[in-house]
Amino acid sequence: MSALSPVLKQATPVLAVRGEGVHLYDETGRAHLDFTAGIGVTSTGHCHPRVVAAAQEQVATLIHGQYTTVMHRPLLTLSERLGEVLPPGLDSLFFVNSGSEAVEAAMRLAKQATGRPNIVVFQGSFHGRTMAAASMTTSATKFRSGYGPLMPGVAVAPFPNAFHYGWDEETATRFALRELDQLLATVTAPADTAAFIVEPVLGEGGYVPASTAFLHGLRERADRHGILLIIDEVQTGFGRTGRFWGHDHFDGRPDIVVTAKGLASGFPLSAIAAPAALMAKAWPGSQGGTYGGNAVACAAAVATLDVIREEKLVENAAERGAQLFAGLREVAAGHPVGEHGGIGDVRGLGLMAGTEFVDADGQPDGATAARVQVAAGERGLLLLTCGAQGQVVRMIPPLVVDSAQIDEGLALWRASVDAVLG
Repeated sequence: MSALSPVLKQATPVLAVRGEGVHLYDETGRAHLDFTAGIGVTSTGHCHPRVVAAAQEQVATLIHGQYTTVMHRPLLTLSERLGEVLPPGLDSLFFVNSGSEAVEAAMRLAKQATGRPNIVVFQGSFHGRTMAAASMTTSATKFRSGYGPLMPGVAVAPFPNAFHYGWDEETATRFALRELDQLLATVTAPADTAAFIVEPVLGEGGYVPASTAFLHGLRERADRHGILLIIDEVQTGFGRTGRFWGHDHFDGRPDIVVTAKGLASGFPLSAIAAPAALMAKAWPGSQGGTYGGNAVACAAAVATLDVIREEKLVENAAERGAQLFAGLREVAAGHPVGEHGGIGDVRGLGLMAGTEFVDADGQPDGATAARVQVAAGERGLLLLTCGAQGQVVRMIPPLVVDSAQIDEGLALWRASVDAVLG
């Protein structure tokens, strides 16, 4: 008798049999308020009728049309529709299945287009678990340990994590850019540097937003040195932050965008977008794959775009996000850091909210965060943790969440925090 790997640890004990909107239902019929959204994937909620109908219709006609063998209409339609929401000038697309694959495709394109060997990533980043993506991931050692050596040519610069450093945003940003300049002078020369790759909000790294000055600083240095700027929107894209793209908050101007997660409402699909002239510099045979651009996933993605636009889910993410943050900050104010620790910070953007727990010395407190996450699950609120020490509890509800559901989630959160912290 076979079983799942024992290394696959579930964040909650729920055995889900059905999903609808912001709820998952277990085998007993109990409803759980799902503020994980499959790690930000079910952007339109579980089993949105429009997405279900599009997938069912496509399954009945063509499931798999391998896109380097034949072309299919859902892929062409999706490519055309993405042109309506992609940053200006990013008019060429390559589709794969996962965020890791897309990140590696973006890296490969950058290296081939520039002829340069090195990539600069930023401390706290998460770009995936495959070999090259893990080599670019610095959010926690668990993603990159035990199978080295990793891919060479990756240099790590600071991210402007103001809470971590104990500084204000301006000071943290100045420090990060100064250290980036030092890195370019001492570790990877600009002439050896193909790209900077950055998340507009650190995901696994603790839900830390970037800043306008930081992304402007990256853009200026990229332009000055002929370096490409890759923005990893795997978790932040498709309305999650209250703007369509996370970098929209910071006037970011990417050369390449990576997207996945919320792109197809739960079907495996990811993509990179770049200007056609840049994409044409990829070497022949460097782009492809058996399952990339699957017809059913593409049909679901087109329906996802329809739902996001027609139900104004980007606007809803901004409005419900403001409501969520107001409630989270109220709970945090009731649990300041004292002799037994408490809540040190609440941060994020839109419906991407993180609460950081710290001990009495202000150090990351993953044990308390884990207890609160479990307590919330027992009350019917499904949450996840992140951060290098697991010290941040994150909330990423589907973008269809309404005001009453946010209030319900906040009430369960307050009860959970009170139960653990007193």
